[in-house]
Amino acid sequence: MRIGAVAERTGVTPRTIRYYEEIGLLTSGVRRKGEHREYDDADVERLTELKRLRDLLNLSLDELKELVEREEARAAIRRRFQETDSDAERIQLLDAALPHVERQLELVRRRKDELARLEDELVAKRKSILARKRELAAT
Repeated sequence: MRIGAVAERTGVTPRTIRYYEEIGLLTSGVRRKGEHREYDDADVERLTELKRLRDLLNLSLDELKELVEREEARAAIRRRFQETDSDAERIQLLDAALPHVERQLELVRRRKDELARLEDELVAKRKSILARKRELAAT
């Protein structure tokens, strides 16, 4: 499918798709000489996941790229883990995967803490509004 169809299916603009390609978040679609780029369902899936992570975690593009790169590194480790029968190598691979997961958790927890602070602020504001309302109703 062409970039416009991908943009429509994923809810991002063609410009965003091109930019994600430029910075390495999305691989460029297949392009035959003299024709438009073509994208497949895997590209749509990848772009949908990028958008979900970006929106859900409110990540900067650098953080999003880091999160994705760490996931790709873990996928490579996972493939190697499945290919080997050596317990010693599997332990090494698990040790190699751990820092990737820890950094991903750090990014997620930072956003979670920010949301918790916002929630606390809103709860305090609601409490203040309700208290003022009770004061006014009592007069």
